[in-house]
Amino acid sequence: MNAMILAAGRGERMRPLTDHCPKPLLTVGGQSLLDWHLHRLAGAGFERVVINTAWLGARIRDHVGVHAPTGVDIAISDEGATPLETAGGIKKALPLLGDAPFVVINGDIWSDFDLARLPMAPEGLGHLVLVDNPDYHPRGDFALHRDRLTVEGPGKRLTFAGIGVYRPELFVGQSSGPAPLGPLLHRACARCQLTGEHHTGIWVDVGTPGRLAALDARLSAR
Repeated sequence: MNAMILAAGRGERMRPLTDHCPKPLLTVGGQSLLDWHLHRLAGAGFERVVINTAWLGARIRDHVGVHAPTGVDIAISDEGATPLETAGGIKKALPLLGDAPFVVINGDIWSDFDLARLPMAPEGLGHLVLVDNPDYHPRGDFALHRDRLTVEGPGKRLTFAGIGVYRPELFVGQSSGPAPLGPLLHRACARCQLTGEHHTGIWVDVGTPGRLAALDARLSAR
C-alpha cells in the first residue's frame, strides 16, 4: 500500500515559526507532525510513502533520511520553488504512487484516526474522512448521507479532515501546473463517485501558532 503526505506548503499563517522550519517539521508532543504521520502509516502497514516538498524541502529530505521508520520506503516529490497546490502536487507524484488507489494525508493535521481502516479499494474515485465542523469552518465542506458524499444534499454537513483514499483516475485530465483539490472533489461528488465516513475522535488542523501550542500541551500531558 502506498501513501502520500502533503508537505510542500509555505505555512503563511504559522509565520514566523515557518520562516526557517517547514510546517510538517514543527513539533507536538515530543516529535514532528511529519514523524507522527510516518509512524502511523508504518503501523498501518503502508510500505511506501511519498512526500511532496517545496518550501525548505531540503530540510524535510534531510529529516526523513535520519528519522524514517524502519521498513518504509520514502520517496520525495520535489516541486521546486513554487508549490503545485494539492491537486497539482498529487498529479506530479502519481508516477511514484503507482496504479493502485493510495492514501493522501495533509502534513499539517494531527488525528487519532485509525489509518488501517481506510478502504483501499473505494467504490468510486475516492473516499474521504470527515470530522465535525470546527468553529472557524462552521459550514463544513460536504454532506454525508450514509456513506455517500454530496456538496449540497441530505445528510449532516461535515468538514474534510485532510485524509483520503484516491484512485489515480480522479486526476485524469488534471493539468501539470498548480491546482487545488477542491474542484476535483466537487466534480466527483456531482457524479456520485465519492464515499466518506465520519471520524468522531481527535482531529486538529494545526494551522496557527495557537492551535500548535494547544495540541502540544494536550499531547505532552498524555
